[in-house]
Amino acid sequence: MVRIDGYHARSLIGRGQYSGRLRRVLSHVRCASNLLESPWSSRRRGVWASASPDARVRHRPIGLTEPPPWQDVVVSSVDLVLVLRYRKAVTYGFHVLLGALEEHETTTSYEVVLAETPEATTTAIEAGLNRAKRVLVLWSFYSPDAEALAAELTTIKAAAPGALHVAGGVHATAEPVQTLDAGWDVAAIGEGETTLLKLVDAGGDPVGVTGLAYRDAAGKVVKTGRPERLPLDTFRGFSLRWHRFNALEITRGCAFSCRFCQTPFMFSARFRHRSVENVRWHVDEMRARGLRDVRFITPTALSYGSQDESPNLDAVEELLATCKEGIGPDGRVFFGSFPSEIRPEHVTREALQLVKKYCSNNNIIVGAQSGSDRVLDAAKRGHGVEEVMRAARLGVEEGFRINVDMIFGMPGEDQADVDASLNLAKELADLGARIHAHTFMPLPGTPWRDAPPGDVDPETIRAVDRLSQQGALYGHWQRQREHAARLAAAAEAYPRPGRSRTLLPIHSTPE
Repeated sequence: MVRIDGYHARSLIGRGQYSGRLRRVLSHVRCASNLLESPWSSRRRGVWASASPDARVRHRPIGLTEPPPWQDVVVSSVDLVLVLRYRKAVTYGFHVLLGALEEHETTTSYEVVLAETPEATTTAIEAGLNRAKRVLVLWSFYSPDAEALAAELTTIKAAAPGALHVAGGVHATAEPVQTLDAGWDVAAIGEGETTLLKLVDAGGDPVGVTGLAYRDAAGKVVKTGRPERLPLDTFRGFSLRWHRFNALEITRGCAFSCRFCQTPFMFSARFRHRSVENVRWHVDEMRARGLRDVRFITPTALSYGSQDESPNLDAVEELLATCKEGIGPDGRVFFGSFPSEIRPEHVTREALQLVKKYCSNNNIIVGAQSGSDRVLDAAKRGHGVEEVMRAARLGVEEGFRINVDMIFGMPGEDQADVDASLNLAKELADLGARIHAHTFMPLPGTPWRDAPPGDVDPETIRAVDRLSQQGALYGHWQRQREHAARLAAAAEAYPRPGRSRTLLPIHSTPE
């Protein structure tokens, strides 16, 4: 069954029967989990609903051969249709935008569609252009996916012209001109909640809306500045109206500013934490809807409640205790496991015992990144190899399965650094830890954006493969080698002034 928020069908449907065009819409548009519902919809029938409950159209569930004899159809047009190119990899960002949208009062009448495939996106655009003054297609993606999605965008624009395509996320923020040149009409820069709300208020017209980049009539790039960074409590962390739930973001930004990471450069090099009271509200809403697992999104789990580089275990315990109480005896809380991690220097016996007391996870993720102190210093990690080994030993002693993130091919690595990383990986595996292997990618927006792509030599590949065959290593590091090469080529094509931003206090490999 498909439920789409906001569709009216004056041009698609007659009283009591369905046109062929509407059947095509119903057969192509897919909403994730088939569960996009408006506040007045029923789980037993599909509903197309707008921001106003006075204009509603009910339709038959997919699969019925004959439509029911409904005669109470009310149809109208709207100001704006928002089509979300809804992909599994980026659902969280869209859920947060929907959470902000559902509380926002606006004079703009709008509709929302989640389109899971290129074909669904094309169909939604065509349908929207028949009813709305403007159709916006919202995209969100990470840098490694930019090239593939640009090709998809070209296909969609050729098949369904007339919509305005808006790209958001870390890549669009870091590389707005590159994003526009790739085919998107608008690049959203920075955090998207306030930008989206202002776009909706403007009926989808991007001119003058803060947080955007676009080209004017003369082809000149216009940047309207970054949107204001607001406290996390300002907006919901998921959507109740559209039934879109996810791991809850409890911290945005990061004080550590590792040179390879996009997080501090997108969200600022300081922590903003969601309050315990606000987290509890989210947990209560989840439990009321039958959800039983609480997970968190945070760049460094044990930094919750802290404004510096030291952990705040009192704040962490208050958070975990209220979540455990809120989700109830049948619920589970996960902390320090995917999709978050723990910094190695934060791992103490006391911290691990807190996780054991309140949480259900039997594994934690520790960010090591390299087995070379020299490379760790260059990356501004703020810890050394010894802290990684100590964290792994403590974790194993406390009964946790330890997963350790490591990045191969870091800028300026020499053979001694590579050997040190492989030796660390083997020692960790001997302790019972698993290595989550990555290849260094020069990510846009980071100080190492202009560094060469991760280069993993054949012998290192064989050593890593042996660990993988033993079950001691996993990850998409091979695929990331290809991503890294593409990102480096894009950086070369779009040189930035002041390449000295990439400061590598380590020597280059001799030719």
